[in-house]
Amino acid sequence: MIETALNRRSARAAALAASLSLSACAVGPNYIAPEDPPVARYTKEPLANPSAADKVATRQGGSADQSFVSGADIPGQWWTLFRSKALNRLVEEALANNPNLEAAQASLRIAQQNVLAQKGTLYPSLSANPQALGARAPGLDLQSPLQNQNNYLYSLYTPQVTVAFNPDVFGLNRRTIEGLEATAENQRFQLEAAYLSLTANVVAAAIQEASLRAQIDATKRVIQAQTEVLTLYNKQLSLGQIAGADVIQQQAALSLSQQLLPPLEKQLAQQRNLLTALAGRLPSEEVAETFTLSALRLPTKVPVSLPSRLVQQRPDVKAAEALVQQASAGVGVAVANRLPQFSITAAGGSSAVRLAQITNPGAGFFTILGQATAPIFDAGTLYRRQRASEETLTQAQAQYRAVVIAAFQNVADALRALQSDAAAVAAASAAENATGQSLGLIRKQFSAGAVNSTQVLIAQQGYLSALVTSAGARATQYADTAALFQALGGGWWNRADVAPPPPETDPLKFL
Repeated sequence: MIETALNRRSARAAALAASLSLSACAVGPNYIAPEDPPVARYTKEPLANPSAADKVATRQGGSADQSFVSGADIPGQWWTLFRSKALNRLVEEALANNPNLEAAQASLRIAQQNVLAQKGTLYPSLSANPQALGARAPGLDLQSPLQNQNNYLYSLYTPQVTVAFNPDVFGLNRRTIEGLEATAENQRFQLEAAYLSLTANVVAAAIQEASLRAQIDATKRVIQAQTEVLTLYNKQLSLGQIAGADVIQQQAALSLSQQLLPPLEKQLAQQRNLLTALAGRLPSEEVAETFTLSALRLPTKVPVSLPSRLVQQRPDVKAAEALVQQASAGVGVAVANRLPQFSITAAGGSSAVRLAQITNPGAGFFTILGQATAPIFDAGTLYRRQRASEETLTQAQAQYRAVVIAAFQNVADALRALQSDAAAVAAASAAENATGQSLGLIRKQFSAGAVNSTQVLIAQQGYLSALVTSAGARATQYADTAALFQALGGGWWNRADVAPPPPETDPLKFL
């Protein structure tokens, strides 16, 4: 009966403390999400579609023209718009095996578990404290040795239960939970940023590999053409039709072209290593996928989100916003630490010298203790910590605004780049065709003796430069298109490939 009454009193005390905690206000500022920037477009003037002025079609991938679809949603797997099965396979492998992504997922789970752990402070804690004591009564040495000395040895059994609760009167625990929830939100968007960075890096690395292969192919074609001209020069020299200086000039031009090849091959090998590392493999386990510009297709319909949606789509902006909320909660924690803290402890049980007597009503006991602690003098320590928390909030708000500005700048830069890329690709492709035709004509004229070798040499160099420039312009247009998808947030809100957390297997997780 005593134990039942004790349990009722403990339950009432815990319920009263919980009601006080839930009904009390939380000190400090209540977080209010920042307003979206009041802008209607990314650039000063209305958005214009990327268009080649002369409508020249490129040799790789068709037309260089693109069109922006304002207000369209970004697909979760935006890289599939390049229509490359090899690229799709490599991105999927990277998402499955990249260790940096696995570390970001673990960081999110750590933050989520810390939130759940802190939420436990809102509830009473219950602990058992059974004791068994063996003791000897005083006065044993003063008794006659003829008496039974075992009467002075006894045992004491004391099973008891303790209920402790700290009423959250001023919201210290709730503000702490709010801060941890903001930390978890920050980690969630850090994970989304890691997804976006990984996929963008894979796409950029694949495009760079394709560009290097195009440059190597162009250099080899020029080397082959220069070798054929050198062979022709040697024949003409043996017939006395040209001077030896012409042969030396052609040999020098060939050597210069051959000198360009090893650095390009080194860059290609390093690019292969980068793709392999992004896929979560060691360099000796090189990925099988290879990339060329002709195997990639330029997305012609490019979705562009509305400016009002950008701050909700960019993972870095959302992560910065979570840090503002975390700093806001930190101010509340600092204020609550300057106010009184309360605790309630209730203990109850029974105590008897024999186990059989533990259930007797007279063996029961209980205690209830209420305690309050308030700072009186600390030389301004808690006040200065509050001021530091307030300045941390100001800092986080300023950093958030800086991230928002950078996000809009990223989108504007990508849009500007694509607007000029189309004309650059068309012009480079036209130059490639023109210099190629010019070289062919000059070589025929040289064979007929109508032009000298210097003109052939100049035409060769012009053709080599045009080939490399054309490949670089096409690769830049691909890369800037991928950069725009990244700047707009990468469509993470439409992605369904997030790995679920591992199941919890501890059967005693509440203990």
